[in-house]
Amino acid sequence: AFEQQQWKSSVSTQAKMPPCDFVPEKYESYPYERMGKIREQNVSPSLRMYYKKPLLLHQGHMQWLFDYDGRRYLDLFAGIATVNVGHCHPKVTMAAQKQLARLWHTTNVYMHPSIQEYAEKLTSLLPDPLKVIYLTNSGSEANDLAMLMARLYTRNFDIISLRGSYHGGSAYTLGLTAVGLYKHGVANGLGCSTTMLPDVFRGPWGGSHCRDSPVQTVRKCSCSEGVCHANNQYIEQLKDTLNTTVPKTIAGFIAEPIQGVNGAVQYPRNFLKEAYQLVRERGGICIADEVQTGFGRTGRYLWGFQTHDVVPDIVTFAKGIGNGFPMAAVVTSKEIASPLAQNLHFNTFGGSPLACVIGAAVLDAIEEDGLLKNCEDVGTYMLLELAKLRDKFEIVGDVRGRGLMIGVEMVTDKYSCHPLPAEEMAQIWEDCKDMGVLIGKGGLYGQTFRIKPPLCITKKDVDFAVEVFHTALQRHVERATKK
Repeated sequence: AFEQQQWKSSVSTQAKMPPCDFVPEKYESYPYERMGKIREQNVSPSLRMYYKKPLLLHQGHMQWLFDYDGRRYLDLFAGIATVNVGHCHPKVTMAAQKQLARLWHTTNVYMHPSIQEYAEKLTSLLPDPLKVIYLTNSGSEANDLAMLMARLYTRNFDIISLRGSYHGGSAYTLGLTAVGLYKHGVANGLGCSTTMLPDVFRGPWGGSHCRDSPVQTVRKCSCSEGVCHANNQYIEQLKDTLNTTVPKTIAGFIAEPIQGVNGAVQYPRNFLKEAYQLVRERGGICIADEVQTGFGRTGRYLWGFQTHDVVPDIVTFAKGIGNGFPMAAVVTSKEIASPLAQNLHFNTFGGSPLACVIGAAVLDAIEEDGLLKNCEDVGTYMLLELAKLRDKFEIVGDVRGRGLMIGVEMVTDKYSCHPLPAEEMAQIWEDCKDMGVLIGKGGLYGQTFRIKPPLCITKKDVDFAVEVFHTALQRHVERATKK
């Protein structure tokens, strides 16, 4: 009780948490210490936990999470960019409960109403010719299947991804994933090559006019009006990869509209459009990995690829598609889907009645709650508020993103842009958690805070979160001064 009072006191003296009229149920499971012992003894050590004292969460309501002791947290990570419409959204919860009482599972070898209804509903929101859907259970599985489809359709083998990308942890997709922390030193994903990431903050080219974001990097830009010289340089790197690393014909190219695990890295305007053209000239197809950017997270549009003025040949979805329910999808054209039907390819749980009903309820909630507009408005507001902290603190190197897919890259100083050391990142992170705000981390060096909240957050929530982050940064400065 004393610890709880101390925590509340700390929050109230630093930043006032917005009110919430939801009252969580009383926690009645095992004590915290026993939960920790079970985790240590019976859960794989590869499933790492956040924070020095890991959180034991008990209940969620929209943008809020509650721990076993009743403490409330503003969730700015949303289960890793997954809970788009809010924790336990009443419409989605009601739809799930109703379907649970009717039919859980039949496998997709039978027709049931929800799979056809959902297929029609989802594909109606995508441009032609993206009208054929294959339902799976996870983003890794969806990208795995997209790779297979690309190879079957083109009869080519090689697939290119961007460095810094994350496309899954399966043995197949690890070849596309280009973040060293996920590499295990065993054979994986043969026929996969990477090309230079067009990062206008940390890469060799780019600056203050290059990306499609309310906030630009502070690095000076060599671009002239109407011409992005940085984009031209990165496209030349892709051409070099095509000319040296892969055969004359390829199976495809995969990219996230905004990189997720790597810390909301954005490309120069027109990069994806020009990259798609080059890939198609080599016989390849273009895959948009919308696992993190999909279902409204980038604001204004449902899909991240729309911000690049492109239409992919295959789109993969997961995370926000089911608001946390294990569900994913591959959407493509009938032409590209057809070769897969020449032999059997089966998924037992993909497209279950329960998953499809939940997916449909998520789409309804996005529309009925006006989440695209809220994401655009609140996300822009948050980006601009965070940019003020970038201008105030030397260690905040870059603020970037669209909608509510935001990255804050931390550096030792803006001149060198060396990543902020891990122990300093961790302390800022811990301070934010102790004051009631949960954020993620990412980047090749773990140097970027990842902010991807439920799309229902408000500007008052943003004010609270920015004030907490400001306090954590100020504490860091004070600690550094005392050394």
